[in-house]
Order: sequence, then structure tokens, then C-alpha cells
Amino acid sequence: PWDVQVHNPDLFLRIARDGTLGLGEAYMDGWWDCEALDEMITRGFRAGLEDQVRNNLRFLVYLIGFRLFNRQSRARALQVAEQHYDIGNDVFEQMLDPHMNYSCGFWESASGLDEAQIAKMEMICAKLQFEPGMKVLDIGCGWGGLAQWMAQHHDVHVTGVTVSVEQAKLAQERCADLPVEVTVKDYRELEGKFDRSVSVGMFEHVGIGFYPQYFGKIKELLADNGIAVLHTIGRSGPPSVTDPWIRKYIFPGGYIPSLSEVTPVIERSGLVITDIEFIGPHYARTLRAWRRRFRANWNKVRDIYDERFCRMWEFYLASSEIAFRHLGLTVFQIQMAHRHMEVPPT
Repeated sequence: PWDVQVHNPDLFLRIARDGTLGLGEAYMDGWWDCEALDEMITRGFRAGLEDQVRNNLRFLVYLIGFRLFNRQSRARALQVAEQHYDIGNDVFEQMLDPHMNYSCGFWESASGLDEAQIAKMEMICAKLQFEPGMKVLDIGCGWGGLAQWMAQHHDVHVTGVTVSVEQAKLAQERCADLPVEVTVKDYRELEGKFDRSVSVGMFEHVGIGFYPQYFGKIKELLADNGIAVLHTIGRSGPPSVTDPWIRKYIFPGGYIPSLSEVTPVIERSGLVITDIEFIGPHYARTLRAWRRRFRANWNKVRDIYDERFCRMWEFYLASSEIAFRHLGLTVFQIQMAHRHMEVPPT
């Protein structure tokens, strides 16, 4: 089932010329198929194909260019929103849980995706140590699932910001009867003070050159006795670059950091790291659940978009799952405060 069925013999030249970018584009164009796409990608990496690509001169040129020009300005942030999050809510509704969580679930005792996402939200809420009436900032609030949950179940007031117009519209509808305010705004434009700050699945779009500005803004907005939690995809190993296909078709300008790139910036900002937890394996299960739901609703998505879009999205979900299973991607949950005594010892 993991054998590749080749429909266009130019596939091999395309992959030799363009690497993973050519592989993904050829799948989108219907040049090849595979019954067990995830297993095929896994076997490719186990055979050392990734290492061969990384020793290629073309990849080294790409790496240098990526490090020099990964600048997530406000204009680039809006580009990400338009290309990925503003494609319409339909595709996300066909694969996500009812709360529209587009981030890693927590599967420790969950039997399905819906339970895993509720467990993840409660896990984050526990680390934020809420008290009734607190003002909470949700940076990159998405469709408002976490903001809605925090307001409903923990009696807090939430300010959510996103750069996606489509996300904001749905979030405002879902939270209309709650003490939740959702606006389209870049995090750099925020002002005021908040008792708690949380960001889930947004940091990957900040851009490595803007880490000091990002954590500086967190420190500025956080009350003296405040607590902040950052939930982000990260790398278990040393710094690297975003795959060219992912960068072109899914997350333009996106960057997945190593812990060594994040913690020194937090330290220099004046914030104190009070806890770090890794839940990477849970994201592989989450992505598999998303892909199953997406495939079950393939025809609905195809009628809204087209077949090429569906093949692009499937390749994205399958390759991302394998990256978490075998290529060292993980998830960091980093808890921060102004002083370490502001949080419980465990």
C-alpha cells in the first residue's frame, strides 16, 4: 500500500530538480498517488532521503536565504492570514473539533479528538492559574475556541486578537454572549495590562527576527503578578529551516524554532521561565485525526474548492504527522512570569 503509482514519468526529474517542493507539487497535480501516503513518506525518511537532499547545494542556498530573509513584518503577517487562515472556514470546519482548535490536542486519557482538545484547553487553563474576574489576553485567538472556554468555565474576561478576518468573524459570533472581545489586530499594536497572557499556535508565525519584540511585548502587557503561557510547535534538535513546500503553500514565512532559539530571548526580555513541558507525540495523533475527518469530508471540500486543493491539504496533513512521529518536531508549552514565586512549585 505504500508503493507509489506514477502517472507522469517526468515525476523523477521534477523531484531531482526541486526536492520536496517538486514532490509535493507533483502530488497536487496528480502526477503520482499512494494508498498509504503517510507510510510512504515515513519510509522515504527512514531511507535517508532527507539527508541526501540536505547535502545538496541547492538546499544550502535555500537555507542561507531563509535565515537572511525570514522577516515577519506586519505586512507578512497579513499575508499568512490571507493565504492560510482566510481561505474560508469551511475546510477547517470539516476536520477540526467543535471548538475549532487548530493546535495539538492532549491525548493522555482522551478517547477521541473532541476530548483531546478539551483536555488541552484545561491543561493550559491550569497553568494560567485563573481567579474569577481576571483579564486575559489571547494572542492569535483563532476562531475563539479557547477564549470561549476560558470565559465559560473559568469566569474570566478575555481579549482575543488575530490577523485573520475570517477567524475574527466566527470568533465574534461564537463569543457574542460572553465577556470576550475579539478584534483583528497585530500583537505589536496591543496596549494595556492583563493578569494572564496565552498564545496557542501563533508563535510559529512571529519570525525569528522578531522574537525580542514579541517577548518584550508580553512583558510590557503582563501585570506584575501575571502569568503567561506559550504553546508552540518546536524542534527537538538544533535550528533548521521550514520545508520549501510548506513555506510556499501552507505557511509563508513560517518558522519552527528550537528551544535554544527561544529561551535566551525570554531570559533577555526580563521574564522568568517557570515551567517547560513537551507534548510533541500528541500532535501526531491530532494530525491523524484531522486527516481522517478531512478525508471523510473530501467531496464537500472539493465542491467548495477543487481536487488540487484537496490533494494539497492531504499532503500537508500527512507530511506534518510524519514530521512529528519521525523528524523531531515537538510542542513546547512554556510558562513565564515576572518572578518565579508567582506560580506554584508544581
